[in-house]
Order: sequence, then structure tokens, then C-alpha cells
Amino acid sequence: MTISEDRIDLPASATSAGSILGVRRLRKEDPELLTGEARFVDDLVVPGALWMCAVRSPHARARIVSVDVAGALDVDGVRHAFSGADLADDWAAPMPCAWPVTDDMRNPTHHPVAAGEAKYVGDIVAVVLADSRSAAIDGAEQVVVDYEPLDAVVDLEDAATDRVLVHEDLGTNVSYVWELKPDEAAVDAAFAAAAHTVSERYVQQRLIPGAMEPRGVVAVPSPHGGEMTVYSATQIPHILKVMLAITCGLPEHKVRVIAPSVGGGFGSKLNVYAEEVLCTALAHRLGVPVRWTETRSEAAQATIHGRGQVQRIELAADERGSITAVRVDLLADMGAYLQLVTPGIPLLGAFLYHGVYDIPAYSFRCTGLFTDKVPTDAYRGAGRPEASYAIERAIDALARELDITPEEIRRRNYIPNEKFPYASAAGLEFDSGDYDTNLTAALELADIEALRAEQEERRDRGDTVELGIGLCTYVEMCGLAPSRVLASLNYSAGGWESATVRILPTGVVQVITGTAPHGQGHETSWSMLVADRLGIDPDQVEVLHSDTAVSPLGLDTYGSRSLAVGGTAIWHATERVVDKARRIAAHQMEADEHDLELVDGTFRVKGTPSREMALAAVAFEAFTAHDLPDGMEPNLEAQVTWDPPNFTFPFGTHVAVVEVDTETGSVHLRDYIAVDDCGNQVNPLIVEGQVHGGILQGVAQALWEEAVYDDDGQLRTVNFGDYMIPTPAEAPSFTLGATITPSPVNPMGVKGIGEAGTIGSAAAVMNAVIDALAPHGITDMDMPASPRRVWGALQDAASPREEEA
Repeated sequence: MTISEDRIDLPASATSAGSILGVRRLRKEDPELLTGEARFVDDLVVPGALWMCAVRSPHARARIVSVDVAGALDVDGVRHAFSGADLADDWAAPMPCAWPVTDDMRNPTHHPVAAGEAKYVGDIVAVVLADSRSAAIDGAEQVVVDYEPLDAVVDLEDAATDRVLVHEDLGTNVSYVWELKPDEAAVDAAFAAAAHTVSERYVQQRLIPGAMEPRGVVAVPSPHGGEMTVYSATQIPHILKVMLAITCGLPEHKVRVIAPSVGGGFGSKLNVYAEEVLCTALAHRLGVPVRWTETRSEAAQATIHGRGQVQRIELAADERGSITAVRVDLLADMGAYLQLVTPGIPLLGAFLYHGVYDIPAYSFRCTGLFTDKVPTDAYRGAGRPEASYAIERAIDALARELDITPEEIRRRNYIPNEKFPYASAAGLEFDSGDYDTNLTAALELADIEALRAEQEERRDRGDTVELGIGLCTYVEMCGLAPSRVLASLNYSAGGWESATVRILPTGVVQVITGTAPHGQGHETSWSMLVADRLGIDPDQVEVLHSDTAVSPLGLDTYGSRSLAVGGTAIWHATERVVDKARRIAAHQMEADEHDLELVDGTFRVKGTPSREMALAAVAFEAFTAHDLPDGMEPNLEAQVTWDPPNFTFPFGTHVAVVEVDTETGSVHLRDYIAVDDCGNQVNPLIVEGQVHGGILQGVAQALWEEAVYDDDGQLRTVNFGDYMIPTPAEAPSFTLGATITPSPVNPMGVKGIGEAGTIGSAAAVMNAVIDALAPHGITDMDMPASPRRVWGALQDAASPREEEA
């Protein structure tokens, strides 16, 4: 495989001659976005809509003694104001949690507006509806809430002691304990016999998603008939439709959800939020449209947070450094309530803490804990960056224990190619992999020998700016997910995806997909998939999505599932359309269908090119149905629902090169090299864009981002002045490469790439920081590696030496 400016050259087996797959092609979606013609939720003009403003708790935990909304109703323009008690009878069901990971999981009742106690700063305690956004805000300021502040618990390890209870009626802060211990005796035996062991504790700090478009929702009831149309900046219109029907007590077939242009999500819009339920319920109750758009400061306290774990990981190894067992024990921060998939997020990493290594014995335990903080949930990678970080930091620690290079310890432990498909100790079957080749490609691209020489030269001359080189070789679990596997994990839905492909009488090709893009470029990629098979231009393909009335069946976009699951459904639907078209063309041309070939959108009789029939002509014949084969239904259309037989397992090697100023503590990310393997690529330009964004999110966790709470549960990072989200100015120049190991799980050999950059980058950067600081005796540091934290570690490390001197 090689990469040129215009094309990634795939193995001969991956594509047919003349294929447009693997070609860098500009996105169809971008002109609309770049010219401002795209319409987001806040752009929608809805006459007569009332604006909603939420009154939020200023306390991390407090008893709500009373709520007086009378002052709000005196504000010009305010039409309604409600407390939690006022709305108590409006809910047909509590806020949904779709992933009860254990049968005895504790899930406190959660309604959109708190009535008895507020459980975190930002918890909604009342809502105000007004003719304008400003009037709603003014009204909300006049709501008087009498709070009785209570002790709150913020620290995760403190929460584990049950010293302070978030939900006193539960009697504990433990939501669940989930274990994966296929052979604990083997793990114990491996540690007892180990020549080397490492035991590490890592902290995954909380992160605040910062999608370019904040959340927004508009609920529009129909004047007659009981229909409800909900516009939402969501990743999951299909799932949201079902959940709104359940929580608001509406007939599902009367609810339509539309996700117009959506400006990013990164998992934070994979949820059902109180504001979506409130707008829908209030629109239903009042019979008028209700809308709400999130502010940035509000987002920090109202949209879910990501990560939030304390990780303990242990490795056992023999004399040579071959790992014989991995043991993991997590504390996972649920926040105050369980959102849609909160409990399951750590479990998505549970199967990957052994990484890309051939580990015979494995043990995993996770304790989900409530705290008085914003609920956590899916954030880009969702469990897999956490797993990759722990094993890749720990394997560097093992390399230091053995005094060998990071690349050597990895090569000694990789799953060998001949073992694929590989049955992992955690119970999954890895589809394909070639980790050693991937590592070699990354090290060559980084010029590792030159880097190490520069590092040594700097150290020899006493340079105060240390050079650090960090590696991460990751594997992730994509294509979420086989429905049977989800059932075994107690997940409340399946993992299939739906697609319809039709050719209209005019020859236009329509693709209707259950995936719901929010920046991934699905319209371009799905067009290329279909156009490649039909031999037409991708611009002749129209992709419809994100409207449950247009695409009634779907399970939406998250977990890098869209191509491997949704794309495969499209691939199969296209094949069925081609098969039907071939039979019609053969009938029309009085030829044997096996003698036909489809070239450039036209069926031709092999060896007799003068006998041909264009697909458009076939579609018209299918439409008129005047002369079809006996028993054939009219029209050219096929609908397929694809349930994958297995996950796909993309992998890659990331190399971070940092410069650490030992006089100031500042860390400069000088170079970043990533060689990812996501199987066959449909459009390398889109792949690279996904990798760029993902890497920067992981780098940001390593160096800048952290949701900081004080001891009273006040969030101190509520805006971008305090929360250090990176801009292009902070982004390094990326050097990207690719290896291609097709997946046998689907006919296209594709895997997934949307989260890869995030999964590989945090560990690579932190390993580089530790490598830079190694001469100073520093072997560990929590994220983010801020100048203050680095400088403090240097001072702490220097103190003993100075005292000794």
C-alpha cells in the first residue's frame, strides 16, 4: 500500500479496476456548510414558539424547600413557569438509562426537573417559558428557590467510602460492580510466578465536550391529529424518537424527530437530555411550539461529561518481558444520575485493557460510583481511550523495569499475525491485525533513530529543554455492534443498521440510511459506495438521513459504526438493486442475465458491446412495469437491515515528540506521527480529517483539558477562558501514514476510524512527557501535563537530590 497526493493505492483484492474507492474526493456536504446555507436548530424560524429557560441549582447538593415562580410570571413576555412539583404528573416514565449493566444495578429515579433534592450544580429545578429568549432569561432570574444545602461528595475515591451519600435512599454510592474474570485463578498464578510486575495508578480526568454547535431543540405540535415534530441537535434521532415517546407518554408513531445540520457531537449528543424531554412535554401540554438553545456556560453544567476514572492496572511478566497476565480495577464516575448509556461506557473498554498483546490471563473489575457532579456518558472513544491509555502507560513502565526500549517491549508481546482471527482472553475475537508492520511503518516515518540521537545529544550538553518520544500502539472495537453481544451485556437495543437504495424513473439514485451524520461526511462516502458499484458519478446519488419520517428504521451514529454497519447495509441493498436491474435488462434485451456486465452505469452483453441498456432505462422500465419478467414487482428498490456478525478491530501506532522546558514546565508538541489501519478506505481525505480531529482531542486531554471541581462541588471551568480547549494555533502538524489490513467481517473489508486518533494520542503524548522527564527521575504524572504540574513534578523530584547534596 502506498499513498500519493490524489489516491491511496489499495491492495489489488480490495477494489475492482476503475474503482473510485480509495480516491481522495472533496466532500459533498461542505459547500453548504462553508457558505452558511446549512440550517442548524437555532436557525429554524418557528412562528409562535415559546422560548424555554432552565433555572439550575447553584448547589452541588441541596434540599429544595420551596420554589416560588410568581416573580417570573410578572416579567413582560413570560407565559408560564413551572417547578419540578408542578410537572411531577407530566412524566410517563423517568429519564431513560438503556444500559442496566447488572441485574442489581442501582438507578435512582431521574426526572427532567428536580423536585425534592438537587444533586449537582446545573440540575434543573424550574423552567420558564416566554415569547422571547431574553424574556425567558429575565423570568428565570425572578424565580426564588429556597435551598437547604447538604454535604456533597466530589472525589471519586471519597465517594467509594460512602462517607457522604448522593442518594441517601440507596444507602450507598455504588451503582454497580461489574466483573470480567474468565479465569481468575490463572491470573493469580501468573502474578505469583512472575519475574517482573508493574502496578500503576492512573487518573482519567473529566472532560467537557465542546462541539462547535451547542445543543438545541424545538418541539412543534400539530394543531390536529396529535403529531409532534421534534428538531434536535442530536446524533440519535431514531433512539430519541422512541425515548421521547416513552418518557412523555406519546404514541411512538405520532413522534417525528429531525436532526437538521448538526455541528459535531463526539458522543455528547448520543443522549436523551432533560431539555429535549421538557420541550416535547411542554409543547404537548400547552399546544404550542417550545424551543431551547444551550449557552456555552450552560453546556459545561448541562451536557454530559466524558471520562472520569481512577484506574489501577497491574502487569505480570516473565524474565524476557512477555506479559503473562493483566489485572485491572476501575472506579468509574457516573456523576449524579445515569444518563442513556452511562453505566456501559467503562465496559466498552473492559475488553481492551490487554491492548494489542498476546495475553493468556486477564481480569477486570469496575465499580460505578455516584458523585454530586454532572453525569458522565459517551465521549469520543467511550471507554477505549481509557483502556488504551492504561495499558500503553503500563507497558512503558514494564519497559523501564526491564531497561529495554518501548518498541522492543511491544514487539515481544504483539499478537502474532498467524493467530488471527484471535480469541482474546477477554472473550472477543479480533478480526485481523498486523501490528509489527504497523509499528515499523510508524517508526520509519518518525525517523526514530534520528530522534533518539537528538535526545541523547541534548542530554549530553545539558539542554534545559528535554526531548521526549512517546509511543502508543492501540486496538479499538468498532462497528457497534452485534445485537447478540449487546444482549449479553444487558444493553436494551440491538446493533443493526438499515438502508434503502432505489433508482428513480429519471435515473436519480436515492440512498436512505439509518445513520445520522454530524460532521463525518456520510453523504460523500455513501454516494461513493453506491456510485462505485453502479458505475455512475457520485453526484448522481442523493443521500437522505436524520429524519425519522424519511428514514423510519435506524440506530444512528456513534462508536465508529456507520461505515462498518450502516455502509455494509447500503452495500447489500445496492447489490440487490443491481441483481434486479440485471434481470430486467436481460429480459428487455432477450439475453441471459449471466452474460451481462455492468460498466459505467450501463448493462452490456459481454462480447457484443452494441447491445446495451443504461441503468436509467432499466429504472424507467421498472417504473412503468409494462414488460417485466413474470412475477417481478415494479420499481428498482431494495431495503436491507444488516446485523454485523462481529465487531471490527482497527489499530495503529502513534508517535508523539515533545519538548519539555525544565525551567518553565511548558510542553511543546513538536511532531506527531500516526499510522492507522482501518481496513480498506472509501475516501482517504475523510479518513485523514477524522484522524486529525481525533488526535487533537486526545492531545488536549494529555496537555490542556480538565473539568475542575472544587471541594464544594462547584465547577470552576465553565467557559473556554478556564477550560483549555485547543484551537488550530495549538495543533501540531500531523504526519500520517496507513497500513491496510482488511476486515473479514464485512464484504467491503472496512473497519472504522472516527475515534482512532483520540484512542491513540493521549497515551503517546504522556509517554513522551514521561520520557522527556526520565533523566529527572520522574516516572508518572497525571493528565493534563500543564506547565504548573510539570514544573511542580520537577521541583518535587529535585528536592530530595538537593537535600542529599
